[in-house]
Amino acid sequence: MIGSGPAGQKAAIQAAKLGKSVAMIEKDLVPGGYCLNSGTIPSKALREAIIDLTRYNERSFYGSSCLRDVTIADLTYRLNTVLEAERAILLRQFKKNRISYLKGAACFQTPHTLFVKESGKITHTLEASKILICTGSEPRNPLHVPFDDEVILDSTRLLAIKDVPKTMIVLGGGVIGSEYASFFATLGCKVLVLDKKERLLANLDAEIGTHLQVGLKDIGLEFLPGKIPVHIVRRGQKAIVKCSDETTYMADVLLYALGREAQVKSLQIEKAHVEINDRGYIPVNEHFQTNVPHIYAAGDVIGFPALASTSMEQGRLATRHAFGAKTHPFPTFFPIGIYTIPEISYCGYTEEELILKGINYEIGRAYYYEIARSHISGSSHLGMFKILFNRETLELLGIHILGRNATEVIHIGQVAMSFKATLDYFVDQVFNYPTFAEGYRIAALNGLNKVKSGA
Repeated sequence: MIGSGPAGQKAAIQAAKLGKSVAMIEKDLVPGGYCLNSGTIPSKALREAIIDLTRYNERSFYGSSCLRDVTIADLTYRLNTVLEAERAILLRQFKKNRISYLKGAACFQTPHTLFVKESGKITHTLEASKILICTGSEPRNPLHVPFDDEVILDSTRLLAIKDVPKTMIVLGGGVIGSEYASFFATLGCKVLVLDKKERLLANLDAEIGTHLQVGLKDIGLEFLPGKIPVHIVRRGQKAIVKCSDETTYMADVLLYALGREAQVKSLQIEKAHVEINDRGYIPVNEHFQTNVPHIYAAGDVIGFPALASTSMEQGRLATRHAFGAKTHPFPTFFPIGIYTIPEISYCGYTEEELILKGINYEIGRAYYYEIARSHISGSSHLGMFKILFNRETLELLGIHILGRNATEVIHIGQVAMSFKATLDYFVDQVFNYPTFAEGYRIAALNGLNKVKSGA
């Protein structure tokens, strides 16, 4: 396994459980890849720390009297505690499963042979019958952008800033940009997000995206659509962005979050005869095989969906296929979680996709202000459950949740969809009260009433 991120971890453990001799190669000083060291885990740990330390969820009870200043040192302490624990668990799992963990950069010499190098010197030569490339991704940083470690930052550099800035510009309204923008807005930073698209997180169901944007505006985040940056410069302690429409914006910090790209440059992948597509990713078949059958690829390096959760399953399935173990197709629908404040999760079709497909659908909605648990928890009452279902058959077509605990309760809808449940499944069940999950029942009743009344 080349890379110790989520795909590599699960693939290596699966191979060990199948009785294979396994080596994992990691170029960084610590295991875990981007996910653990500068991506998923740090950003979610940072989010949780911000919510706790700012007492964000208590504001509906105590208003501004509960607000407190939070320093980067406060956040870093929490962050480092989480990272150290996760790294220790990973190393213990590798040792328990007799996985050889090799530090260094891997590069192909032949389709079956790899060199491992540290400081330019070859430390190991490995030969394997099967190889999995799971080197992940990195920020797509154009050469003309003058990145530094203080003012002009990417998502990795942002984790090392020393103070909470008063103003921030975020270039990019995708997942990474939107998450960090909401984090710093919650900390009291005035955040401006610039993006060429018409709304944040353009792939979301439009109604959910609109509700999110309203909520983020309430905590001080401003979004400007139709903005294409053409010139970025640091002037003193400020970042300045000029856009194609001649508008100019200035802030204490700029976060460049306009996409990521596969990490394949140092692999000498041409020596393995593995193909790369025109976007820089490694194409694979349904079993995660590259064009060279004994070489597999999984995780961010193959492109969409590029989630830690999907990468884990891709790595596991790739290994099982490689060694002839029983496997299954990768799921068609899986939950996607976006950890903005408030968070979002969804599974299945959006309303816009159903319109394009010409499917006769109906919508059931439940708003967080209708849910007792939302009042008890003191969280913002911004939030909703949105269930999309077939108007004739009541088949579940999509579940969309915006609000506290969305990424946890989405799995109820995911399981129901996987068993081909219909809308009345949620009506016929008893949910714990008071919980956020009862939003499913409220939304289902709302949807059924529309069908019955012909509304």
